[in-house]
Amino acid sequence: MGILLEASWLEVLKEEFEKPYMIQLREFLKKEKESGQIIYPKNADIFNAFAKTPLDTLKVVILGQDPYHGTKQAHGLSFSVQKGIAIPPSLKNIYKELATDIPGFSKPNHGNLTEWAEQGVLLLNATLTVQAGMPGSHQKKGWEIFTDQVIKTVSNKSRDIIFILWGNFAQAKSMLIDESKHYIIKSPHPSPLSAYNGFFGSKPFSKTNELLLKQGKDPINWQISVD
Repeated sequence: MGILLEASWLEVLKEEFEKPYMIQLREFLKKEKESGQIIYPKNADIFNAFAKTPLDTLKVVILGQDPYHGTKQAHGLSFSVQKGIAIPPSLKNIYKELATDIPGFSKPNHGNLTEWAEQGVLLLNATLTVQAGMPGSHQKKGWEIFTDQVIKTVSNKSRDIIFILWGNFAQAKSMLIDESKHYIIKSPHPSPLSAYNGFFGSKPFSKTNELLLKQGKDPINWQISVD
C-alpha cells in the first residue's frame, strides 16, 4: 500500500498514515497478500476516489460501505465497476432512479462512474479493500477510522458539500458532518432489498443539482457516456 494520496488530500490527511491503526492496517494487508489472498481493488486503485476527486474540486460525497469482491469489479470508486463487467444490482437501481429523476437520462451500457468523480463527486467506500469472494472481510481492520477522518476533514475544512447517504450504514455517518455548514440527502439504500422502500422516487440527483445551482456552482452531469 505504498501509494501517496493526491496532493490536496495528502496535505490534510498525511498524519493519518503514521498513526498506529494505519501501520497495523498496512501490516494486515501485507500478511494477506503474503498468504496468497487476492485483494480488491488492485494497489494502484485503492485511493482512486481521492485521485479522481481532489479536495479542492469536491462538491458531493456518495458514501458506500465495501468494495465489490468479484473479479475485476472494484476500482476504488463506490458503487462503480470497471467497464466490461456486469452492472451490479444496486447500480442498476441507481440508473433506474436517474431515468425518472433527470430528464433525458439514458441507461449506460457499463457501470464505470469515473465521469461523476471527475466532476467533483467523491465516491467513497468506508472500507477501501476486500478479500476476493469475501464481502466485509476487511471491515474493522482500520479503514473505517481513516474514512471517518476523511468525512470529518471534509466537514471541518470545506463548506456547502452535499452528502448523499443511502441506507442505515451511511446515515450513521451523519454524526461526523456539521449540518450547519453542509447538506445531507438521505434515503433507503438502492439495493434490491430496500430500493422499493423509499429509494425509488427520492430524487437525490436533481436535489443535488438544485443545491449546487443555489450555490452558483455547475450542476453534475449525471449522464454516463456510452462505451
